[in-house]
Amino acid sequence: MAAQLESEVVVRKARPEDCGALFELIKALADYEKLTHLVTGNALALAEHLFGSPNYAEAILAEADGKMAGFALFFSNYSTFLTKPGIYLEDIFVLPEYRSRGIGKAMLLKVAQIAAARDCGRLEWSVLDWNEPAIGFYVRMGADVMQEWRICRVTADGLERLGKI
Repeated sequence: MAAQLESEVVVRKARPEDCGALFELIKALADYEKLTHLVTGNALALAEHLFGSPNYAEAILAEADGKMAGFALFFSNYSTFLTKPGIYLEDIFVLPEYRSRGIGKAMLLKVAQIAAARDCGRLEWSVLDWNEPAIGFYVRMGADVMQEWRICRVTADGLERLGKI
């Protein structure tokens, strides 16, 4: 079920034994985005959430030259307006040395194929406003960059406080 991109690049679903390498890619993404201070998880928790019961997310990996080159992590969501399920692409990342080889495009297309096969109403994700290369890539892939929406987030202590209101 792995998609062949080039002779030396393969895009496939993640397996439990990939979680160590996948977590290293997640840390590389955090480093690229200068957000390493937000990484508090670990590979064991990732494995539990990707492959446990219930599973909360799914991942696909790109392998190039026998090494992990990138990943996409996504999960199901729901549109009340469409009354249909959707997919939220939490992260998509290709290591810098593997960029411009079609890997990001192949992973995005794979997630879109999964969304279509599941009869999803939409595929959504967010992008940092300074990441012009990614924004350009998404626009070229046909995405609408929605300026009028803002991300709202409550984390850790805030969740506990909110739960007590």
